[in-house]
Amino acid sequence: MADSASGESATPFLAPANPVVSIVVPVYGNEGSLPPLFDALLAVERGLADRGLALELIFVDDGSPDGSLAVLRELKRRRPATKVVKLARNFGAVHASKTGLRYVTGGCFAVLAADLQDPPDLILQMADLWLQGSKFVVCVRQGREDSPPSRLFAWIYYRLVRAIAVRDYPRGGFDLALMGRELLPYMLDSARHVNSPLFAYWLGFRPATIEYVRRRRTHGKSKWTLRKRVNFFVDSLVGFSIVPLRAMSALGLFVALASFGYGGIVMVNALRGLRTVPGFAALAVLLSFLLGLVIAMLGVVGEYLWRIYDEVSRKPEAVVEEVL
Repeated sequence: MADSASGESATPFLAPANPVVSIVVPVYGNEGSLPPLFDALLAVERGLADRGLALELIFVDDGSPDGSLAVLRELKRRRPATKVVKLARNFGAVHASKTGLRYVTGGCFAVLAADLQDPPDLILQMADLWLQGSKFVVCVRQGREDSPPSRLFAWIYYRLVRAIAVRDYPRGGFDLALMGRELLPYMLDSARHVNSPLFAYWLGFRPATIEYVRRRRTHGKSKWTLRKRVNFFVDSLVGFSIVPLRAMSALGLFVALASFGYGGIVMVNALRGLRTVPGFAALAVLLSFLLGLVIAMLGVVGEYLWRIYDEVSRKPEAVVEEVL
């Protein structure tokens, strides 16, 4: 793995007012990866202690269908300071992460996936940059040891995000980021369907970057299905861009102008006495196309309206059943 960090070297470490690094770990079906992840985080804790920092660990069980909660109880027994939050059911990784952020007390915080594809030792590098004064540190993927379909989807997704939503978003994207406590209120107040990394980047804090290669998953099977990826993409697009609505307006205007032009040609031919060839098939295809276009446009508008309704409906983003 080739890692490089921007802003390293000679900058002296600052003494933080709150020398605690809070790590939130959303858990869903991670029974196999939790023990090695915990061991890696204990090593991170020792590295933070060498820097005069403490580690706050917050695990959020997002309604795991396997034995993840039992493993978390055992980890809690091994390290009593560990916080374990159990949700009533599966609410999704974004909501689980935001729930964990409610329990953050540190001077900086990060959300770490439980599958070990993002190396936990990156936390030490991010902590170094935070100690040097960076309020926002992102771990940018320079490559990924994923399957070809996953790499293709990521390639398309991040290019569309850069083209439509946030133009200077990192090309390889990122999930792991360390944020100063200054960003916590904004993250907690974000919309329920928001793409958290994209939202954090959108806030405008200039990020320090660490480059790394995303590891291959070795524990369990990814729950990141195609349906969830598509929903995540739609949330990102609708939540940060008006381009879909503008594209619909432009397309509607183009179709209207083309229809007016075609109508003008038919009228001129009629005035000149030219006979036209009956075109029922062409008419049926045209009507089908226009109706499909209208339905698709209504679907896009519905995506925006649903998110507005869901935001104002006052339903909780997640329900906490138990806190250890």
